[in-house]
Amino acid sequence: MWKKIEAAPADSILGLTEAFKNDTNPGKVNLGVGVYKDDAGNTPVLKCVKTAEKVLLEKESTKSYLPISGDPAYGRCVQDLLFGEGSEVVGSGRAATVHAPGGTGALRVGAELLKKFTAGAKVWISTPTWANHKGIFSAAGFELADYGYYDKNTMSLDFPAMVASLENVGAGDIVLLHACCHNPSGVDLNEEQWRKVAEMAKEGGWIPFLDFAYQGFGAGVDEDRYSVEQFAAAGIDYYIASSFSKNFGLYNERTGALTIVSPSKEESLVAMSHLKATVRVIYSNPPAHGGLVVSTILSDEQLKQQWLGELDDMRKRIVDMRSALVDGLAARGVDRDFSFIKDQRGMFSFSGLNDDIVQWLKENKAIYVVGGGRINLAGLTTANIDYVCDSIAEGLKK
Repeated sequence: MWKKIEAAPADSILGLTEAFKNDTNPGKVNLGVGVYKDDAGNTPVLKCVKTAEKVLLEKESTKSYLPISGDPAYGRCVQDLLFGEGSEVVGSGRAATVHAPGGTGALRVGAELLKKFTAGAKVWISTPTWANHKGIFSAAGFELADYGYYDKNTMSLDFPAMVASLENVGAGDIVLLHACCHNPSGVDLNEEQWRKVAEMAKEGGWIPFLDFAYQGFGAGVDEDRYSVEQFAAAGIDYYIASSFSKNFGLYNERTGALTIVSPSKEESLVAMSHLKATVRVIYSNPPAHGGLVVSTILSDEQLKQQWLGELDDMRKRIVDMRSALVDGLAARGVDRDFSFIKDQRGMFSFSGLNDDIVQWLKENKAIYVVGGGRINLAGLTTANIDYVCDSIAEGLKK
């Protein structure tokens, strides 16, 4: 059946990774792939994860299916992480959580459920956004619309444009929002701006859908949930897609969750019934291991504190690399101000490098950057930072 069908285009980011792997240059640098790297260039298994896995190995007595919604202990841990222990949302039973295969799986389950009950709605997505967002919601059958977000001239948030776009969102439409560490720009809303967006959602009657893939990578686990708390306080329906790939380093375990927050416990129970029905026809039951690792860590105070410490170390390393890049370029006399990179948050940055420079870096220096200039700061190390700064400085003079 494939003889007359053209091959699908390679994923822009995964395709770049494949090209990097095939590059024989010993000094090559991958600033495109969306995974955390330590200063040795490795994606480590966290120590707390290793300890939790030993516990599970000793305790595990069955490989039977998990419930459709996942292990209940995992759901409780996810909610405590999202809303904070003692949260009104958790205490009142307004949240319904299912264990999903990664953040992507959580987004897709949410998209399928929303399509069932909001068939005529549009999904509004920031310009720019993670490349897979549009594919996920298009595959679910939604019409897409863009809202203003990033100003390429100032390398910062264009909040007036965002507000102007959101004023056009219809009641019942869905607005996809990055809870923190916006991918790919690294530019986030401040607290006042989040309060404004929550007010607009309540007044406009639209449904916020928060992609929360980087909790703890912005300012800290508690600080990064500010957006989640504002929508909770508004007392409206909203969705949260969680991923534990980055903050627990569980990339290949595909560990995530979808949480739906409703105005009341009664509505939440209805939401959960339809969540289960949606999961049943997509993957039936979630994979167990990653979720059990997360709940083991978050249920043990000593392991939880170890995790928070390791997460702090990852976040601080990225901040250090931001500073090293900005300071390194300035020290080389680059006549462009890159200080905005220090103000961004999370692993990613819209570096301001145009596609000509991106291509030149790849062809001449074996430095791989995603088209549009998005770089992963975690790809920088103390061993390659000088080479990268030298190369960018040289490329900018071409």
